[in-house]
Amino acid sequence: MPKQLGGLFRSHNGPTLSAMIRRSIAAALLSITLVGASPPSERPLLLAFGDSLTAGYGLDQGLGFAPQLQAVLRRHGIAAKVVDGGVSGDTTEAGKARLGWTLDGMERKPDLVILELGANDMLRGLDPGLTEANLDAMLAELKRRQVPVLLTGMRAAPNLDPAYIARFDAIYGSLARKHGAAIYPFFLDGVAAQQGMVQADGMHPTYEGIKRIVTGITPSVRQAVGRP
Repeated sequence: MPKQLGGLFRSHNGPTLSAMIRRSIAAALLSITLVGASPPSERPLLLAFGDSLTAGYGLDQGLGFAPQLQAVLRRHGIAAKVVDGGVSGDTTEAGKARLGWTLDGMERKPDLVILELGANDMLRGLDPGLTEANLDAMLAELKRRQVPVLLTGMRAAPNLDPAYIARFDAIYGSLARKHGAAIYPFFLDGVAAQQGMVQADGMHPTYEGIKRIVTGITPSVRQAVGRP
């Protein structure tokens, strides 16, 4: 390097400019590495996407699934926001129709969708093949958008035809395996048909029922958002 040019890369009594540039680049690369290794969002955004079971049917405002889950997560030190995306009466067909615009209308892409649908399909005696196809389409859409999902299973009522029960109950585990989705096997675990856990209609959870659901599902939710 010519002497006069070499002098441009050295300050008086200090490091060369080239050395400073190398250190700056190294610092930038370190910063990028740290960002890439950063923990999950400190304020996870969750969407409880379902039917009357997540919508808090028959309960006062603030006592349904979403607000109770949000409160429990915050007690665990997870400053999550849980959005109530439940619509009473929704079938999987209706859920499939509104999933896209529900996600598009959120403040940002959710860190987790809790997908709870299928009970109304079963109560109406709809073909389990249709239920499976609709849930399959929703899981595919969430995967396409790179949104993590926790699929919550449902079980057919015991008074239905055994062949129907077998087909319906197999849907959720099969789809979870197909899509590599996390699964909570039965949303109403510990609640269905339990005295004090369901309302007078025999189907919808009471406040205590929702509380039990939240207690049961919280470990799966925490695992799904990277906070076991």
